[in-house]
Amino acid sequence: MTVTAEGISDVPRSPLADTVLERLPAVYTAAADPERAVVMRAYMKDVAPFLGLTSPVRRALSRTVLEGLPRPGESDCAAVALRCWRLPEREYHYFAVDYLRRHVTHCSSGFLPVARHLLTTVPWWDTVDLLAAHVVGGLVAADRDLTAEMDAWIADEDLWLVRTALLHQLRYRERTDTERLFDYCLRQSGHDDFFVRKAIGWCLREYAKTDPDAVRAFVSEHGRRLAPLSVREALRNIGP
Repeated sequence: MTVTAEGISDVPRSPLADTVLERLPAVYTAAADPERAVVMRAYMKDVAPFLGLTSPVRRALSRTVLEGLPRPGESDCAAVALRCWRLPEREYHYFAVDYLRRHVTHCSSGFLPVARHLLTTVPWWDTVDLLAAHVVGGLVAADRDLTAEMDAWIADEDLWLVRTALLHQLRYRERTDTERLFDYCLRQSGHDDFFVRKAIGWCLREYAKTDPDAVRAFVSEHGRRLAPLSVREALRNIGP
C-alpha cells in the first residue's frame, strides 16, 4: 500500500478481500429495494447512491457474506475497506465501517492513513462518526503516539478531520484526556460549520456522563466562546 499526499494510491493484495468482494455485491444487490433507495439517498443529502437496504437487512446479509471466513489481518482490513469504498453504493461503505469496527484491534498505528482516506473520501456524518469513535479512537487508544496526528487533524482545513479529532475520544470515558478534549473544543469554538459545532457539544455531552462537574465548569468559564448549539448540546443532560 502506497500513501501519497493525495491519499491511498493502491490497495494491498489480499485473497480474503478477493473473496469478500466477490460475495458482497452478489448478496447485496439481490436484496436491493430501488424505491427505498431513493428515499435513503434523499435523506443522506445525495452523498451517494443507495441499494435500499435497511440496517437489519444489511447486517443479516453481511453475516452471509462473511460466513466461514477467517479473521483478517491489517492488510486484509485495508484491502476490504478500500475496495468497498470504490463501490458507489453507500451500503458497501457501511459494510466496510462495520468490518473495521469489528477488527480494529488487529490493526496497528500504520492503519491511520487508511482511516484518513475513508474519512475524507465521500465524507458524511453517517460514516465519519463511526470511523471517528470506533476506528480512529481505537487506534489512538492503542498507541498514544497518534495523539500528535489528532493535534494536526484538529487544525486541518477539512471539517471531517476536525470532527474526527473532536469525536475520537467519544468512548474513552475515564480514559479521556480531558485537557486535550477541552483544548480541541476551544480551538474550534469559532468554526462556522454546523457539523463541527455539533461535534463540540456532542463530545462534551458524552464526557459529562463521566464527569458532569468538569463539563459544567468548562462551559461556565468558556461559554461565551462556544456556539449556542455547542452549549445546548453539552448541557443537555446535566443543566447549567
